[in-house]
Amino acid sequence: MKKLLLLVMLIFGVKGFSQILDPVKWTTSVEKISDTKYKLLTQASIETGWHLYSQDVPLDGPIPTTFTYQLNEGFTRSGITIEEEGHTVDDPVFQMKIKFFENSATFEQVVEGTDNFNEIKGTVEFMVCDDTRCLPPTEVDLVFKLNTSGSSNDLEQEQHTISDADNDEINNLLYGMVPNDIKLTNKTSVKKKSLWTIFGLGFLGGLLALLTPCVFPMIPLTVSFFTKKGGTDRSSGISKAIIYGFFILLVYLILSIPFHLLDSINPDILNEISTNVWLNIIFFVIFVFFAFSFFGYYELTLPASWTTKTTQGENAGGLIGIFFMALTLAIVSFSCTGPILGSLLAGSLTADGGAWQLTAGMAGFGVSLGLPFALFAMFPNMMNALPKSGGWLNTTKVILGFLELALAFKFLSNADLVEHWGLLKIEPFLILWIIIFGGLALYLFGKLKFPHDSPVTKLSFFRISGAILVTAFTIYLISGFRLNKETNTFSSLTLLSGLAPPVGYSWLYPSESTNNLNTFKDLKAGLIYAKKVNKPVMIDFTGYACVNCRKMEEHVWSIDRIDKYLRDEYVLISLYVDDKKDLPETQQVEVNRVNGGKRLLIDYGHKWANFQTQFFKSNSQPYYVLFDANSNEVLTEPVGYTPDEDEYAAFLEKGLQAFNKK
Repeated sequence: MKKLLLLVMLIFGVKGFSQILDPVKWTTSVEKISDTKYKLLTQASIETGWHLYSQDVPLDGPIPTTFTYQLNEGFTRSGITIEEEGHTVDDPVFQMKIKFFENSATFEQVVEGTDNFNEIKGTVEFMVCDDTRCLPPTEVDLVFKLNTSGSSNDLEQEQHTISDADNDEINNLLYGMVPNDIKLTNKTSVKKKSLWTIFGLGFLGGLLALLTPCVFPMIPLTVSFFTKKGGTDRSSGISKAIIYGFFILLVYLILSIPFHLLDSINPDILNEISTNVWLNIIFFVIFVFFAFSFFGYYELTLPASWTTKTTQGENAGGLIGIFFMALTLAIVSFSCTGPILGSLLAGSLTADGGAWQLTAGMAGFGVSLGLPFALFAMFPNMMNALPKSGGWLNTTKVILGFLELALAFKFLSNADLVEHWGLLKIEPFLILWIIIFGGLALYLFGKLKFPHDSPVTKLSFFRISGAILVTAFTIYLISGFRLNKETNTFSSLTLLSGLAPPVGYSWLYPSESTNNLNTFKDLKAGLIYAKKVNKPVMIDFTGYACVNCRKMEEHVWSIDRIDKYLRDEYVLISLYVDDKKDLPETQQVEVNRVNGGKRLLIDYGHKWANFQTQFFKSNSQPYYVLFDANSNEVLTEPVGYTPDEDEYAAFLEKGLQAFNKK
């Protein structure tokens, strides 16, 4: 049911096990404005796909980019540090407008002074994220050479390090272990959903379109046209029918080309579209409009002039004529295929998938529509097994109308979550879906009628079976109002994961915590407890400003079987790499950086970020490590952002099995 509603689930896979990422390179330069005035320029070169956040970020948002300048006596700042326009989007997780930069960014600061100094030093603290992970806040030293105006200065961190013995002593003080104590497991692979999965879901959408009154009657007519036109040369008719089916596929592939052009101009434009409040509202209105067209209250048609022009093109003959026949089919069947394609498009845009996932879905849709024409031309006797056109085709349209209506409220929910209006919390969302699917059940039982329905004299086996299935799903939706006493929230419904609002977004049982899980925020305390209760540990490297950490906690951890693992089978230790609480003075020490140089640990965020990089050779969040506190052994290959429920459950189960074998 969930696959049928979404049509597309676009999934990113697991990231590498050991990877220190450094996606931003900084350079400085100076422009001399006058004898006493200088413009300090700081340029950030950002790798494709990564976002550097603005200096101006609302409270409780991600870490802003912050500049400090160590001005010698006699120099003063003139105004604030100016930045470029950048991109501003509505972030659905932080529920605020957030500005960021991609590819590059330039910051300008004017200083004035009369004394003759050769350089000015400073620092920049910044945070970057991509679509699946964030990096902890990082500081880079800045040096502005005043006597080399206009030239660029690449910034390299000092490579001075402390001895390995001293570094191990520091690690033992901080974490009670050293990197060599950690036993890394052999790498394992977690199955990744590919474009073929998305292709299959698009194929399913095409099958639904075939069973509508706009397309189904065209199959025997078109196949008969090709086989008869071939005359005695049956192979010619078959080849033309196959080409016709191929051109149907080509038409739908062409429809995805504009999104590749948009993606190449701005790789994040699809994500920006998906998080736009007004576009989600527009999707809601469009899907409601689609639903009532399926109910039969009006017909969706493209301009008649389009059909006229494509019909004229059919007279060209040869391959061109066949192509225009395929294009004509796409246009005249739009009233039935349009809403399904709209679902495919909207599903692609809201799943952070990008243009290739959309193309895969379109390809599946086109193959599903084109394949019957080729198959029935090759084996015409198979058409005898086709059911005759009739009222069941309109029934299919009405069923799709109910599904479109249910999906419409998913997009309204997106907008509500972003703006935090509180209009469509979990209670009204479930009530609306119960009404929609309850109405569908009544329709299948013949208790509701729509304008183009034929009189129901007898319920068919398939109609009764469908009605029972939908009734069962409606009861399942009602079960979402059961109170989960452990979390003090409504019970989360697995089939509605990613569709319904989080169960904590509620009028009756609001919850700000992560499912009320027992979570340690101190490594040593968590490991001691794990040894006491003899359970494996999940070390959760996270951040208060990590978007995808929140997505995992709200949409994956809340799923019943995942929650059971984390609540009953593991000891959860969450380490926040952007925690600004100061460390005790005894722990404010210098440590080696993994990629060279050394750094001073000042706050807890520094401490946990250093633990992740030195012990696990990774610096992105979210990052999940399954760990045996008794043997200091990693139980299975760590994973990053893993929004697929099955993949994440397999990861947790594999770690549990490895622990139990001991």
